[in-house]
Amino acid sequence: MVLVASYNIRKAIAADRRRRPERILEVLGEIGADVVVLQEADRRFGDRQSAIPFHMLAEHSDYHPVGLAARQGSMGWHGNAILVRKDVVEVAHCCLLHLPALEPRGAVMADLRIGGKKLRVLGMHLDLSGLWRRKQARAILAHVDAQSERLPIVMTGDLNEWRIGQGCLRDFAQHHHNVPLGPSFHARRPVGRLDRMFIGNGVTVEAAGVHHSMAARNASDHLPIWAKLAV
Repeated sequence: MVLVASYNIRKAIAADRRRRPERILEVLGEIGADVVVLQEADRRFGDRQSAIPFHMLAEHSDYHPVGLAARQGSMGWHGNAILVRKDVVEVAHCCLLHLPALEPRGAVMADLRIGGKKLRVLGMHLDLSGLWRRKQARAILAHVDAQSERLPIVMTGDLNEWRIGQGCLRDFAQHHHNVPLGPSFHARRPVGRLDRMFIGNGVTVEAAGVHHSMAARNASDHLPIWAKLAV
């Protein structure tokens, strides 16, 4: 069994509009996932430093980042990052995906070994435009289909899709199972199901949900989603 979570951390800017990475780490500790896919994990301007200082991640969590950073000091690629639990998850391979976009967008992928089994994890944060979201979804699916090894897969992130079963959600659901999840945005009063998870190639869902806690409601404008998966 593998517990996978996805979380748009809003560059660690809390509800009080101050950068509070310690609150993000508190929420991750509450969930206790084996793998965490992050969106908006890096600062937006300047040298795009990680929103969670690496020393804080090392000292106050059970995680370390997959080596996806395209810039020194960043955690990921266009804000997308993957954290794995120390001494539990091994990284076999990872890569960055360039996506078609009007504004900078990307996705990340890692092939992991967990308890002797392989799992492919893909993280994404798609465009605000429905047209570009669909182009990005198709680019991601084409990249997955082009891989020489077919692995159990989970694809997750902030898809920015408000319509149920429409747009990019329909594209992903053609060959992958849409994990049933509740609304995760806005964290204070969630109404939008913007954070999504899709699985395939033999992965099944044992349990799934949205993480509601006082810490999560104050740490970001999104709530984390999670799923307990059998590979």
